[in-house]
Amino acid sequence: MSIELINNPVAAIFDLDGTLLDTEPLYTDAVQKVLDPFGATYTMALKRKVMGGDSRRSAQLTIEEFDLPMTPEELLAAREVHLKKLFRHAPEINGAGLYIKHLASQGIPTGIATSSHSHLCELKISHRDWTPLISEIVCGNDESLSRGKPEPDIFLLCAQRMGVDPARTLAFEDSRNGVLAAKAAGMTVVAIESPYTTPEDLAEADVIIPDYHLLLAS
Repeated sequence: MSIELINNPVAAIFDLDGTLLDTEPLYTDAVQKVLDPFGATYTMALKRKVMGGDSRRSAQLTIEEFDLPMTPEELLAAREVHLKKLFRHAPEINGAGLYIKHLASQGIPTGIATSSHSHLCELKISHRDWTPLISEIVCGNDESLSRGKPEPDIFLLCAQRMGVDPARTLAFEDSRNGVLAAKAAGMTVVAIESPYTTPEDLAEADVIIPDYHLLLAS
């Protein structure tokens, strides 16, 4: 790992949920509301298993866990009813917006590679003052993607569209699936600590930080 790359990357690509925005509690609450009629509890163990991965695969794992009488599409649609009410008010991870602005002031391009579908991504970030600074956004339903995280495709696609070298790019993640995807893409990975992950979940990251203020202070 290059300290120079951490402090002065050629580019930076961010996951969104749990990495720029504190939306993971919202996902947890929304899934639990879907599960309530079935008397099921969305456990932390299941959350860690599905977090950061392709949304349809995560829904399928949840259905299998509780033997739910629905398809992944039906579960995601039911979850979305609750999420739409919550996303616009999701707080930012501490220092996230300031860090994006800092990178922009240094002429360092930034991208977002999120498993979230584009219409939900729009709800989350359309009103953020740092969104115009993002040069590329790749969402989980992008037609050029056939595999979601933990495969590296979404990070590689974002880097390709940005015209940057993955090996000289910082990737920011908060989940095991995301860290593995970014590492497989050949990027230097900075993991954001989360109450939903264990140190083992983030062990493949090059650096683990509590929030962005540590980078702003360096």
